[in-house]
Amino acid sequence: MSDISNQAKGPGRASPQEASKVTRAITWASVLIASILMVTKLIAYVLSGSVAVLASFADSALDLVASITAFIAVRYAAEPADEEHRFGHGKAESFASMFQALLVAITAALVAREAVDRLLNPVALQHTGIALAVIIFSIILTFGLVWLQTRALAKSNSIAVAGDRAHYQADLLANVSVLIGIGITSYGGLGFVDALVGLGLAFWLIRTAWIVAKGALDQMMDRELPETERALIQKTALSVEGVYSIHELRTRASGLYVHMQFHLDLDPDMPLVEAHKIVVEVERRLLQIWPAADILVHPDPKGKAEPHGLGHFRREEAGK
Repeated sequence: MSDISNQAKGPGRASPQEASKVTRAITWASVLIASILMVTKLIAYVLSGSVAVLASFADSALDLVASITAFIAVRYAAEPADEEHRFGHGKAESFASMFQALLVAITAALVAREAVDRLLNPVALQHTGIALAVIIFSIILTFGLVWLQTRALAKSNSIAVAGDRAHYQADLLANVSVLIGIGITSYGGLGFVDALVGLGLAFWLIRTAWIVAKGALDQMMDRELPETERALIQKTALSVEGVYSIHELRTRASGLYVHMQFHLDLDPDMPLVEAHKIVVEVERRLLQIWPAADILVHPDPKGKAEPHGLGHFRREEAGK
């Protein structure tokens, strides 16, 4: 009974327009920073020959591709619904996240291969001072970007930005590990440590790829919202005077948007105009919490409704 509304906003949440503006800005920033990191790490690898730096460079190079993908996806996902996409374009972010996960997995495989080769065929590192300086520079830039992305996610909850942040969180840990690996190799005389760090980073990247892919698959497969949010939807609906119970609640996320639909049990003798007022009030309160919500409410006459809907859904009753 309600289209996506952009008017009501709850504390700490943004309207779709504001969320789109935030995601556009943060994806610009990630593309810029990924470009800077990729170039500086390439120079550091050429000068030092460190496989750990190579691992970090490869990750940054694919991060650039992933950031460009997110940059494009968030803009397409923010496009309003049209005649061919009645539920909007939000799932473009899911496809972008899957692509990001694939890139991370490929990076992990390449880094692992190089690390094993370096373990079997050790090579002395060169110009480690430059490599260390570049890694420290990368840590500072990456930390700043992750902080900005975290703030952006608080307003947008964009899965594409979340996937991008997962890359850079992994980068942050990776850069610290590389710093330790090069330091031990250069000043501790343990040449194999650099390769071991590169191998460890490969496994970390595989874990990151799985986390990103799972989040994307959850949206693509229309996974229900977390139970805490489902419970909040029920509690909010029941807070409206005249609502006896809520059932057949179904939810899913799609990019910036949350889709929810459910049935409300109302007084069977209530005039249609009064029932409509109650439904509108339920929607209004939900939109205060989820400004980017697409809500569909079906009112039922309590105790007089014939069985309807798909029977395989879990029926959830919550009465006053």
